[in-house]
Amino acid sequence: MAANLQKELNKIKQSILSLGAMVEHRFRKAIDAVKQGDRAIAESIIDSDVEIDELEVDIEEECLKILALYQPVAVDLRFIIAVIKINNDLERVADEAVNIAQRVRTISGKNMGRYDFDYTRMAELAGLMLKKSLDALVQMDSDIAESVQITDKQVNAIRNDAYDAMKAAMITAPEYAGQIVNRYLISRHLERIGDHATNIAEEVRHLVDGRIVRHEI
Repeated sequence: MAANLQKELNKIKQSILSLGAMVEHRFRKAIDAVKQGDRAIAESIIDSDVEIDELEVDIEEECLKILALYQPVAVDLRFIIAVIKINNDLERVADEAVNIAQRVRTISGKNMGRYDFDYTRMAELAGLMLKKSLDALVQMDSDIAESVQITDKQVNAIRNDAYDAMKAAMITAPEYAGQIVNRYLISRHLERIGDHATNIAEEVRHLVDGRIVRHEI
């Protein structure tokens, strides 16, 4: 019984890591679409979202099956619960990548004059957070997970800068209002990706240390 449970847990871990790799790839493509203003890349992200949705459902069903068949306790139970939560956050990251792609599709080819915002640094930080949260899961490393939470503050600060810049741009150039709003919303989607990476990191810390840290300041 214990050997079978461990086998199923290992399969679940591999599945969640595969999902993580797929989501990270979608995120990178979304950022490429933003940098290049590439509508074709954006469309490919939107069209492939169903693949991640299906894997997310499969992982949840497998977790529920393990709970029903093996009734795990202690650290094994914590692991399954963590996977269910992380599974949901990864799917939401993929959704945010789709949202970014939709913004790119909307503004692609449209002139914004000089009223733009460089999201390079914000994208780098959000991508690093996502990577570190998955590294923390692979290595079961609470220190790596904690570093993700620290970086989240930097991402939020850049989002605030984007808001101020876009608000000023709309006052100065109301004729570009639609493009400016869509451009600003990219920062909101990047911020949400950072938030989901933080959620994953918090689950890893709970899994490793047994502490619930999501409400700590």
